[in-house]
Amino acid sequence: MTPTGSDRSAFTLAEWGAIGAILLVWGVNNAAAKVATGALPPLLVGGLRFAIALVVLLPFLRPPLPPLKQILPIVLLVGPLHFGLIYWGFSLIDNLSPMVVALQLWIPMTAFFAWRMLGERMSPAALAGMAVALVGVAWMSLDPHGAADLPGIALGVFASGLWAVGTVLVRRMPGVPPLKMQALTSLVAAPVLLGASFAVEGDIVSAMASAGWLVWGTVLFAALASTVGATALLFWLVQRREPGRVTPWFLLTPLVSCGIGIGLMGDRITPQLVLGGGATLVGVALVALSERRAAVRAAADRQIQT
Repeated sequence: MTPTGSDRSAFTLAEWGAIGAILLVWGVNNAAAKVATGALPPLLVGGLRFAIALVVLLPFLRPPLPPLKQILPIVLLVGPLHFGLIYWGFSLIDNLSPMVVALQLWIPMTAFFAWRMLGERMSPAALAGMAVALVGVAWMSLDPHGAADLPGIALGVFASGLWAVGTVLVRRMPGVPPLKMQALTSLVAAPVLLGASFAVEGDIVSAMASAGWLVWGTVLFAALASTVGATALLFWLVQRREPGRVTPWFLLTPLVSCGIGIGLMGDRITPQLVLGGGATLVGVALVALSERRAAVRAAADRQIQT
């Protein structure tokens, strides 16, 4: 039987299926977020998402648990703060596509914060890619047809930065199984977001009562397919294959979301939006591929040393 932990063999059919499923789930979930926040207050959407996910993930909260001082800043960053801002941003936009492209900045931001906080190497190609991505987002956002979405895009970029910092902090602590991490995040995010929603978002009971089946379907999809299902598939993949071989494929996620936005949600597309979005994705790809090359070199060096 061919080993799958660190070999360079071709992906199996099951692995390609997992990659395709994650791309589809994440791509659809961006559109689902826009639908949900169009009918329900954004903090409520985030709180409901994590409350539903928590019910499924409760079995993963068994001890041992990581120290509170270590885990609490991480789950606050990647849970209520990140998703509260993300859903708030989705509630402010008219066009889905620019927002989705801008959210890909979490990839170069993670590399940047790992460089600044952990002393990890960031190559000139990665720095150039980050600069190109930022210029692309700025150019795309200043399009006359996209300027109205600028507040939402800005919230999305800030939320991506929080996610990147949280991702870097995870590297500092001992390994926590991914579904346990999702359970801990849900445990904190659900009460924080629901409490904030009840405090500041008005009559949320009436909003919930008037929401149709499609809206509730998007919330369930986010909780079960994205928070639980796609995450489980992702970590199954990276346990079998080097992350540097897997993660670049997820740069295709915006193609799914943008296709839905253009084909079904009436996104307005202009040459400036296309050029800015394309530049952003090229810059993000430069960073991702640079990270992949660095991981391959590091693995080769370890093999030589042993």
